[in-house]
Amino acid sequence: MNSYGYNATYLIKNGKPWFPIMGEIHFSRVPKEEWRDYLLKMKAGGVTVVSSYCIWIHHEEIEGRYDFEGNKNVGEFVKVCQECGLELILRVGPWCHGEVRNGGFPDWLLQKPFQLRENNEEYFSTIRQYYGKLYEQVDGLLLGQGGPIIGLQIENEYGHCGGLTGEAGEEHMRRLTKLAKEVGFEVPLYTATGWGGAVTGGLIPVMGGYCDAPWDARITEIEPSGNYVFSHERNDQNIGSDYGIGHGITFDMNAFPFLTAELGGGLQVTKHRRPRVSGSDIGAMSLVKLGSGVNLLGYYMYCGGTNPKGILTSLQETKATGYANDLPELSYDFQAAVGEYGQISDVYKEIKLLSMFIKDFGEELCNLPSVIPADNPNTPADFLNLRYTYRHDGSKGYVFINNYQRRRVMAEHKDVELTVELLNETITFSKFDVADGDYFFYPINMKIGEAVLKKAFATPLCILNGKSYVFYTDTEPNYELAGELGDNELITISREEARNAWKVTLDKEYLVIGDCVVLQKDEGLELISKGKVSVKIYPELESAPEGFLKTGKSGMFTTYEAGEDIEASQAEFNLIKESDNSVSYEIGIQYTGKADNYFLRLDYEGESARLYADDELVADHFYYGEEWKIGLKRLGLPKMLRLEIAKLSKETPVYLEKSPELGAEGVKRLKAAVIENEVRRRLEI
Repeated sequence: MNSYGYNATYLIKNGKPWFPIMGEIHFSRVPKEEWRDYLLKMKAGGVTVVSSYCIWIHHEEIEGRYDFEGNKNVGEFVKVCQECGLELILRVGPWCHGEVRNGGFPDWLLQKPFQLRENNEEYFSTIRQYYGKLYEQVDGLLLGQGGPIIGLQIENEYGHCGGLTGEAGEEHMRRLTKLAKEVGFEVPLYTATGWGGAVTGGLIPVMGGYCDAPWDARITEIEPSGNYVFSHERNDQNIGSDYGIGHGITFDMNAFPFLTAELGGGLQVTKHRRPRVSGSDIGAMSLVKLGSGVNLLGYYMYCGGTNPKGILTSLQETKATGYANDLPELSYDFQAAVGEYGQISDVYKEIKLLSMFIKDFGEELCNLPSVIPADNPNTPADFLNLRYTYRHDGSKGYVFINNYQRRRVMAEHKDVELTVELLNETITFSKFDVADGDYFFYPINMKIGEAVLKKAFATPLCILNGKSYVFYTDTEPNYELAGELGDNELITISREEARNAWKVTLDKEYLVIGDCVVLQKDEGLELISKGKVSVKIYPELESAPEGFLKTGKSGMFTTYEAGEDIEASQAEFNLIKESDNSVSYEIGIQYTGKADNYFLRLDYEGESARLYADDELVADHFYYGEEWKIGLKRLGLPKMLRLEIAKLSKETPVYLEKSPELGAEGVKRLKAAVIENEVRRRLEI
């Protein structure tokens, strides 16, 4: 059985430094039959630890009537995590927020005569009963019982978004932890969110950081985010700003490692504020946290989802329930790495660059402190000076550079020269250019067999079979080596190739590059594409896999192709109703070809849209300037749908980063409806 712990610098697994990648998925927001697929996509993206809220209102909407069936079966979800080889941290609340009605509290709880989230025995007694019911579902699945559950998060943002502060708040957190242990939740790691003045009760604090703040009450451009500045500051002052900004942090930073559980893997748009997330938004922020000393990258959300339908009410956060935001009734897409219908986003590819690196280099990275130079800019409003830092131990490490600030233009830097003073030598990176939007890191004295890579103008991605070191760059790598490589080798690919790269294990380790998703399964690989697929593989396979044709070489890589383009299915739409404030369309779908799934892409303009099948609401969307993409297999492959679009006008109180031409009358129209195929193929050797 594995063992887990931590010290002041990093987490520990089996006595060694451990740098996990953590990703949030809410099992009750994802269809049970799709759990495995989502989890395998997380694993392929580099996630090693899954985190998930247990959302109280999803399990006990009516007092005493517990629901752990179907998509809400937490025990079955934990078993699937274990089968996929993933560890798990449960976030048991009782309050979670999570853009859920009442922050996850059932309505009946709000009617009780005692105060919630305070130190009273009636509340604690209710929580103990809920914790007990949760434990019954996962009994036998904790680490000490042979299961994958290695940790528990207690409460959420307690003392920052509600709850008590000071010693009373600390006592509340300690009491909740004691209750969890009393019902059986004995795990090696107990965590608590630590930003914004939240109290932690002595638990391991985990931090967060988002590229924007859709919960901010303003409907204007907001200040540039501090998450793009290298800093030893662990707090993100923007999180929970709809509740009032907290003051600093309450724990001793010297006693705990710098860990994140809520780096925004995207953003959930709100009724009044709808930022658009790009891969670079999340990729640059993640790199900055890495350069600032983070030893756990945890993403919220890594996977989007769909709110379940309630028995008594809808289950999304609303202003009508006293919360600060109105959210879609169903959609919780979050613009995440893995979208609401399992689609892979640009965010996924960007953060996979770092997770692939951390898988092979993370243990060593844990012991490299962040050394931030005195002249590194300390404010996100500085768009002129170069942001850079180091992680090194005096002999080896990395230089990190970020010239990206979301929604801002950064100065370009020509003929940059950076010098790092080590214990016994000086390493100089000279005469390189940094353009607006660039972010990257370079190695310093990287050990490769008996040789040392003194420096390179290329970023490490992974190691194949212990000897092939893969780097990516769009310029000359200029590897500076001391000593002989021997059996080792350096492989250089472009940045775009790295974004489309997948390290897999068959008879040995391979790097697969292609515009597809590559999932590792027990029986081999599964490639997910839109039709015909072409991949480059290194090292070369002994023979072409069944169904694949070897078509040539591309440098060190061998190219293989499979399949043919599939005939596109068709979607036709007709206007059926129009009023001053909305418009309705009928969408007819003809399925052709033999795809494994079909996605309906709707290019519309309006304030929001709702999709119906047989007069039942099956999907909804807040417009934010991007196409709306809906997985049709989940909806039962309907042949007829009805779309309602609400009008967007100049008077609509909403912040949009990308707005259509509104004119005097506003807009409410469907411009195009397209069906996109999804095909899955096995690759076995």
